[in-house]
This record gives sequence, structure tokens and C-alpha cells, in this order.
Amino acid sequence: MSLLDQPHHDGSPLYVDDEAPGLGETVRVRMRSVAGDPIDEVWLRTTYDAEPVYHPTARLERDRVVWWEAGLPVRNPVTHYRFLVVRGEEQEWLTGAGVVSYDVPDAADFRLAAFPQAPDWARDGVVYQVFPDRFARSAAADDRPTPEWAVPAAWEDEVVFEGTDPRTPLQLFGGDLDGIVEHLDHVEATGADILYTTPVFPGESNHRYNATTFTQVDPLLGGNDAYERLSGAVHARGWRILGDLTTNHTGDTHEWFRAAHADPDDPHRSFYSFDADGSYESWMGHHTLPKVNHADRNLRAAMVEGPDSIVGRWLQPPFDVDGWRIDVANMTGRLGAVDVTHEVARAVRRTAEALRADPLVIGEHNHDATGDVDGDGWHGTMNYSGFSWPVWAWVRDPASPARPFGRPVPVPRRTGGEVVDTIRAWHGALGWRAVSSSWNILGSHDSARIRTLVGGDAAVHRVAAGLQFTLPGVPMLFAGDEIGLEGVNGEDARRPMPWDDEDAWDLATLATYGELAALRRGHVALRRGGLRWAHVDDDVIAFVREHPVESVLVVARRTSAPGVEIPGLTLGEHLLGTEPGHPDEVGPRLDVWTLG
Repeated sequence: MSLLDQPHHDGSPLYVDDEAPGLGETVRVRMRSVAGDPIDEVWLRTTYDAEPVYHPTARLERDRVVWWEAGLPVRNPVTHYRFLVVRGEEQEWLTGAGVVSYDVPDAADFRLAAFPQAPDWARDGVVYQVFPDRFARSAAADDRPTPEWAVPAAWEDEVVFEGTDPRTPLQLFGGDLDGIVEHLDHVEATGADILYTTPVFPGESNHRYNATTFTQVDPLLGGNDAYERLSGAVHARGWRILGDLTTNHTGDTHEWFRAAHADPDDPHRSFYSFDADGSYESWMGHHTLPKVNHADRNLRAAMVEGPDSIVGRWLQPPFDVDGWRIDVANMTGRLGAVDVTHEVARAVRRTAEALRADPLVIGEHNHDATGDVDGDGWHGTMNYSGFSWPVWAWVRDPASPARPFGRPVPVPRRTGGEVVDTIRAWHGALGWRAVSSSWNILGSHDSARIRTLVGGDAAVHRVAAGLQFTLPGVPMLFAGDEIGLEGVNGEDARRPMPWDDEDAWDLATLATYGELAALRRGHVALRRGGLRWAHVDDDVIAFVREHPVESVLVVARRTSAPGVEIPGLTLGEHLLGTEPGHPDEVGPRLDVWTLG
């Protein structure tokens, strides 16, 4: 049986009538099979208050396709379900991780959440990440004094990143917010329409994740007025802007922490976790990043709950931020036996939804976000595990010096089959809606650059970008990826944008990003469609994105492998090829077709 002939279901509109049902409603769901598959019956299994319940399906045959349809009662806020496929004496399960012929736990079940989903602008958009210190300097930056903590650097200087060099977080290039405003035309050329900046709060570092306050914008970036100008310029283009907030910790120079550390009786003392000897919990043992205590109601009120909280104040005029990327969301509210992370996530989203009609809340989670993104908290995650790492493993040049993110060994090089198995596993674990709202990332300020990972091969880079824009999820590119910037690790990846050296830019890749964004924006199947794998071998991956109004076939190959034949598909218009020439005459390539 070919991949396309296997029983299939996902959470897209072709298979589920309502992506965000209310409690007590019944939603029609469907499983797809082919007419030649000798299936006798299909049962829809769900859980009723955690007790398994089976519902019969009705068989509906259309052309070569057989649909097995049933009503799914939405009994619980997150409703789990799967399909039991019966052929004579044989039985198999269809879950979010694929078809299996043995009993498996419920962890990979399909799921429907009875909560509002991520806003349309967030699901349909393209995110552009800016690290403010390294993106662009306005003329006003030259007049700002260098703070005592900083090591000043000229824009053309090399980034200090090796080992534990103490200059790494202190090297200040002086990019500012007005510099971003001056280069929004470049952002537009990539096709992005959502601007996400890493923190703008003052902190004694170039990354600003060690905030000294959450109530002001760093004067080094131009202060509150500059942030207001940036937000206004972004919104004037019809775009959205996202802030970056660390809800897990502050800096040790933060006004709350200084007061708490100086006086055991200070009301801010309970904002942190102090021991009797005055020591305190911190992020991963870094004492400059004291961890906040979300078990404390006063801390929550100050940081995440209500219009006067830190989360709330920046969503309102004059800044009008459209949502938040929450830093270290996976650790927020978790400390030993204490786990209130879901309460914090709900509070952030509840505050945002009370102040804006359609906010987005994305949680940073560089490992397993299972269970953290299928409810009424984070809409999605930065999907390193379910997208970045499998794609990295497929396109990596074995000789690349790129260093893995958080692993003690190099990034492996894996086959197409292993990559697809990985993506399937994560789709099953996270759930369709969370995957569709999460960010597809090839790199960020915390990781090596994709161009370095592929050994400088622009064609392979463009294939990876093609997957970023055509697989389920929201593309997020880190400023500089579009022109081929390199970086061995996250610190090295934070190189300044070479505005005065356009001769060094990869203009073909910049054009490809713009074309991919236009392609995704122009085809609802690439934004909202389901996913069926069509062909997989070591060097070629092909899949179909399906929506009630259209279907799109994507074929990606990482080498000069020969073309593939996929039975049962009739090609329509050839929408995009990342390299010129006939597909069988080129090397690494991504091609996209509509299906006839």
C-alpha cells in the first residue's frame, strides 16, 4: 500500500467540521481511505471523562475515496479521539502519529480543544525575528553614551562568542528601534507581516533577558517613544508586532529583586524563592537571572494578571503590542514540586484576550511541549522539536561546524524516512491545532544559522526554507537568514546585519523567501490544509497539503536524486521551483504544484 493509500485523518477542515467547538457540541469528523482497501468497519474511539467510548462511523464512497464519518461529542475541554480500523480479524489504530497495528497509549491521539484558537493573522502570517542590538542603528544611536557594563563594538566588528568569554553578553553594537523602522521595507521584501523583537526592556546585557525593569523601554534602544514609533510604523503597514517577555526570571539588577534581596521584610521578597541563608533560585544556576515565584499571588498580579500587569500594560495604547512570545515558557511556574505553569499560561492569555480582540501568545519551548499547548494557555510553541531538529538532521552537511542546540554531540544526518517519522511523532504529541499555530524555525538567536548548518550550500538552504513555508505551521525567519548570514551557534548567529555590504548578500535566497511567502499567502492549502505524505526515501520527501478548495503537492530533495513517480496524482500548475531548469537536471530542489 502506498503512503497516499493509507487511512488518514488530521485536524484540518477536510476532516473536521469545526476546529474550535464549544463544550457540549457534536462535531462531524472523517477518516479517509481508498476504495481498494478491504476495510470492513471503522470505529471512532473517544474518551468520556477519561473512559473510552466507541461510536460507529458511516461509510461514504466518492470516486476512489471512501470517507468514514461520525459525530464526535465534545464532552471535555480537550477531547481525545482515534480511529479503530477493522479488516476481518485484523485491527489497527489510526492516531495523530500514524497507523499502528498494536495498542498504543493515548498520548498521540487526535484532539479537539473547546477554546478559541489562535487568531487568523497569526496562523496566516510570516514572522520576522529581530535581535535589536544587531539589526540596525539609527543616527540617534551615535549620541547615546555607552553604559558602564558594556563593551562597545563597531558595526563591522566580529561577534565574541567562543567558550565562556565574559565579553559575549556585554558586547554592545548599539542597534536601536528607530533603526528597525528605517529598514521595514527590507522586512517587507521577505514577505513577513509579523515583527517579533527580542526584549526591549533595559538589562545589563546585549540580549536584555536580564531585565532591570519591565515598565520602560531601554533608553539605549530609544526609549518608550521609539517603541511607540516602531509599533505605529508596523501597524501602518497592516502588520502585527509581538513583544518578548521573560516570565520565568528577572535580572539580578531588577528593581523587584534589589528590594527583595536588600530587605527580608520587603513585600517583593515573596516574588522570588529565597532560602533561609539568603540564597535564591535562579535560571539554570545563573545567579544573575533570579527565578520568580508564580505560586505567589502578588507576583502574578504584578506580572501576568489584569490590565495593570506587565503583560497587560504593553498591549494597550500607546504601544499596542499584538501579543507576546513568552521566554522560557516551559520552565515558567515550575520549580521542584511546584507546577503552576498552566495557571500562568491561562493568566497571560486571559489578560491578553481581555485587552485585545485577537492577541497571540506563543510559548518558547525548545523540547517537548506536549500538554502545554492544547488548552487555553499558549496558542503554540517555537517548534524546535517538531520542525527544526528533524529538518536540520535532513539537510545538515556532515562537515558543518554548526553546533547543536543544547546537545553534547553533533547534529545527526538522517534519512527522509527518519525525518518524516519524527515529524509524525511530534504532530501526534502536540496535536494538529497547536502544530498549525506553532512556529516553523530554521534558526533563531539561540541557535546556529541554517546557512552554516548546510555547509554554505545556498540550494540546500532554499530547500529547507521551502519546507519551512509549506509544512503545517507558521514560518519564522531570523533576520539575516534571508541573505545567507552564517553563525556557528546562537551567540555567533547574532551577527550585525551588513547593510553597507550588499555585495555579500545572497539576493537569490532573499528573492526565494519573498516568493515562498507569496506562495503561502496565495494558497489556503499551504496555510490551513491537511498533510498527507506522498513519497519518502533517503533524499526525497513529497507531501500533499489538502483543503476543501484546493490541493498542493510539494516535492523536496536534498541532493541530485532522480525524480520520483507518485501514482494517483494529476499535476496542475507548477507554482514554484527553487532552482531554474528541469527538475531531473538539477541538484537540491523544492517544487510545488497544484493538483489537477
